Amino acid sequence: MDSFWGLSTYNILVKTGKFEAFKNWLVRNSSVDIRIQAVIMAWSFGALLEGLVGFGYPWAFVAPILIYLGLDDLKALQVSALANNAPVSYGALGTPIILLSAVTGLPLIFVSSSVAKVVAILALLPPWILLYLLDKWRGIREAWPLALLASLSYILGQYPVASYLGPYIPDITGSLVSFAVCLSFVRVWKPRTIVTLEQGKVAAQNAKGSTQREVVWAWLAFFILIVVVTLWTGPWSPLTKVSLYTLKATAFSTLLKKSVAVAFVFNPFVAGTAIFTCWLLISLALRAGAKTMWESVKSSFSQYWGGILTGVFVVGLAYVFNYSGMAYSLAWKSADLGTLFLLVSPIFGWIGCALSGSNTSSNALFGAYQVTVARISGLPVGLTPALNSVGAELGKPVAPQTASAGVSTTKYVRKEGHVIRNNFPWAIGILVYLIIIGLLYAFLAPHLFVPP
Repeated sequence: MDSFWGLSTYNILVKTGKFEAFKNWLVRNSSVDIRIQAVIMAWSFGALLEGLVGFGYPWAFVAPILIYLGLDDLKALQVSALANNAPVSYGALGTPIILLSAVTGLPLIFVSSSVAKVVAILALLPPWILLYLLDKWRGIREAWPLALLASLSYILGQYPVASYLGPYIPDITGSLVSFAVCLSFVRVWKPRTIVTLEQGKVAAQNAKGSTQREVVWAWLAFFILIVVVTLWTGPWSPLTKVSLYTLKATAFSTLLKKSVAVAFVFNPFVAGTAIFTCWLLISLALRAGAKTMWESVKSSFSQYWGGILTGVFVVGLAYVFNYSGMAYSLAWKSADLGTLFLLVSPIFGWIGCALSGSNTSSNALFGAYQVTVARISGLPVGLTPALNSVGAELGKPVAPQTASAGVSTTKYVRKEGHVIRNNFPWAIGILVYLIIIGLLYAFLAPHLFVPP
């Protein structure tokens, strides 16, 4: 329910006029150039939304802003989706990494650091892709300083935190550093030509209407999100450890020669409840009446009921995939590849996320087997689970569950197939880039992925 209440928070901002104030502030303080706006919003700011909520929420929030600036809905969704890959492993306060550590038995800091090393190289690419999507090679020639700075500033804020403090807030620190650095940079730097769509020009002309007080209230919503979610879901919080009951099914694996299980743990205070609390607090802070709050919920359900059903059935499919033995058979046989397993290791994560819409679910399905294959094959034990997690990041643009949440604020509601087909070639291309990263690490610096 993270996405549903995240979407309800977006709708509260829209219905109280604060989303409009936020858009106007961005136009006034950065540039009307659509390439600059895309990098700052989809990449730098989108990482913050991924770190706090995840599950397609960055698409749902960023795409309407890009549409407001003149992009058509499909292009806005593609830009939002392809910008939202590198931050996914640390989304929702590091939940995928925490689970990956649990299923592999590897130390949490080691797993977080291993993933960070892969993400740091991966993160060099997306801002350049955004420039190409929006303005082809001219965009890269003219705006390359911003792409480079956006990548490096995110890595600067994310990598040290993920490597030495853990997986809880790297996205938050990375996004805030990147957002602040890029916003400051475009105050003193401009590309040779300004690429502004006609609708963007109109937006720029209308951007002067919001008062400073309205902008402060708009930013207050994000401040509440950051504070509440960080306090609620971090390792210091007892709320996430509360469990009322567990539903569990066990079976005996003839491949593993041991019992295996799938389990559903009912925890009433997980991240979805935290986002609901944020929605409630933000609604009260913005003085939204009961009618406005109800309308925000009703709008969210209308936009996202398909995504709710998708989530239920796709995650159910993941449980069947695990419980039936298909996942075990596939992972067990992959050990025969030896070193060549590096070519397919990220693909396991990619497929897992493409099926379930969740990096966490993908790590749950394949994390332990990535480690097992690494140990049998003599590969660096931290590299293959890291490639699984980052591969899952790249499956997000084509995951039905994520797309259902992402399109909920556009005209592509219940037309997710169009969006997925549009994203697919790019998702495959970035996956190839990830495989190359894995090979380079394995042959040039394998010692970086060996536990201390």
